Amino acid sequence: MALDIDIWSDIACPWCYIGKRRFESALAGFAHKDDVTVTWHSYQLDPSLPRHYDGTEVDYLVQRKGMAADQVRQMTAHVAEQAAGEGLTYDFDSLVVANSLRAHHLLHVAARAGVQDEVKEALLDAHFVRGLDIGDDDVLVAIGGAAGVDEATVRAGLDDPEVGREVQGDFDTARSLGIQGVPFFVLDMKYAVSGAQPAEVFTQALEQAWREGNPLQPIGGDAAACGPDGCAI
Repeated sequence: MALDIDIWSDIACPWCYIGKRRFESALAGFAHKDDVTVTWHSYQLDPSLPRHYDGTEVDYLVQRKGMAADQVRQMTAHVAEQAAGEGLTYDFDSLVVANSLRAHHLLHVAARAGVQDEVKEALLDAHFVRGLDIGDDDVLVAIGGAAGVDEATVRAGLDDPEVGREVQGDFDTARSLGIQGVPFFVLDMKYAVSGAQPAEVFTQALEQAWREGNPLQPIGGDAAACGPDGCAI
């Protein structure tokens, strides 16, 4: 009696942090939350982004989306407002634009150490709230260390070909599932929730997936009954 939830997201995705909070809100009120296993998977919105980008988030989005700067600022203000509604203080003015690939490597190293969720949270906080460079190895070492992963393990994992294959495997699985945007939540590889949906939607998905996987819920303890071998006395 368990429920597996696989989540694809990018550290550089503002809606992924908001979606994480909304999902967590639903999970906190779920009666079977202790039987839920969450696995974070890697996804990159812009693999072509250089490791270190010389410009602001507004500069990047103007270049990437071909939008006017004022329109981009309105867009980021709206996202920041939505984030504030989930208790997150986004600082787009201080955000350091960077390729997220090495941060995804850290996420997989953290999974091996059993601290993936803590590191995922710290990476998102570093990028959107604290204005840290998620493409900088020293920043990633500090994040890993705060979660209990030693420096040598983190530095080795950032350049480990096997970790790289694990990250690429997440990318490949996302393509095979038809995932074209994140966050993307998959429940028991049967139900999908796309985007930073309201907490109520995640609640409905959790309850439906649980019912499908566990149709009969026992109430009460063992009591006298009869079976093929006879009746209890």
